[in-house]
Amino acid sequence: MDLAYIPSPSTGVIDLGPIPLRGYAFCIIIGVFVAVWFGNKRWVARGGRSGTVADIAVWAVPFGLVGGRLYHVITDYQLYFSDGENWVDAFKIWQGGLGIWGAIALGAVGAWIGCRRRGIPLPAWADALAPGIALAQACGRWGNWFNQELYGKQTDLPWALEISEGPNRVAGTYHPTFLYESLWCIGVALLVIWADRRFKLGHGRAFALYVAAYCAGRAWIEYMRVDEAHHILGLRLNVWTALIVFVLAVAYIVISAKVRPGREEIVEPGAAKEAAEAAKAEGVETADGVETAEDDADSKDDADSKDDADSKDDAGSKDAEGDAAKAAVTTLEKNDTAEKAKNG
Repeated sequence: MDLAYIPSPSTGVIDLGPIPLRGYAFCIIIGVFVAVWFGNKRWVARGGRSGTVADIAVWAVPFGLVGGRLYHVITDYQLYFSDGENWVDAFKIWQGGLGIWGAIALGAVGAWIGCRRRGIPLPAWADALAPGIALAQACGRWGNWFNQELYGKQTDLPWALEISEGPNRVAGTYHPTFLYESLWCIGVALLVIWADRRFKLGHGRAFALYVAAYCAGRAWIEYMRVDEAHHILGLRLNVWTALIVFVLAVAYIVISAKVRPGREEIVEPGAAKEAAEAAKAEGVETADGVETAEDDADSKDDADSKDDADSKDDAGSKDAEGDAAKAAVTTLEKNDTAEKAKNG
């Protein structure tokens, strides 16, 4: 009896009234949001415009979904085109089945179209998005948990995954390969972020590092899985794919570093100029504010000086009027004394 294990959900669908919310699709949507959000932060930090990543993702995401589904259907065609199978199921993407290799390949085509329309280099955009893609995969793998699919060999480890009886599966506890890959993808994202800061990766090398690191993990995780797959020379097809793509990614890193060392200084034409103009406008506004304050101070000083002068003039006028009054009184008193002496 297992004392501890990871339970699987009884259903992969939550009904919100008339709208079915499928766990697999929900995980994919969250992953796309995380990739675009984090990619945008990195793109702006590289000197690009905010929103450019999302604009290009409008092209990349649909292409990626189609590519991922095509790869799955082609490599697992027996699930849809064998005797007794319904080929219409090949279009039911919500039931699971997206090959990351096809998603990245065809998604890159969509990204190239978007980048070409915006006039920006695809490698720079891919470098900015690389850690976000790894995080998106970490989120998307939980969709396999909702569908109770792509698990590993049987085990009685405390973190074993409980699988219930169902079509093409036997109840028991198995290695949670979805969890292994999710955690591996998080580690890949952290590795790319660190390496990019440490070595200033450019010209697509950050993206190539993500590809190589992911393939290294996918090879051993794929080897643990027990779902049906095609084998070549004793290895699963996806293991061979991971090994080949790993070699290509490492070769690209080495060759690119020699041919185009360093990092792109300008990733989006016009963005740096707009930022400089905005900073200049803020500087002018600040200068105008200082000048206005100085003018206000001068005006206040002038007003105070004028008030002091007016007050001084008023005081002088009052003193003069007082002296004149005194002189008039003295004259009257003298005349009065002289008149009395004459009459007396």
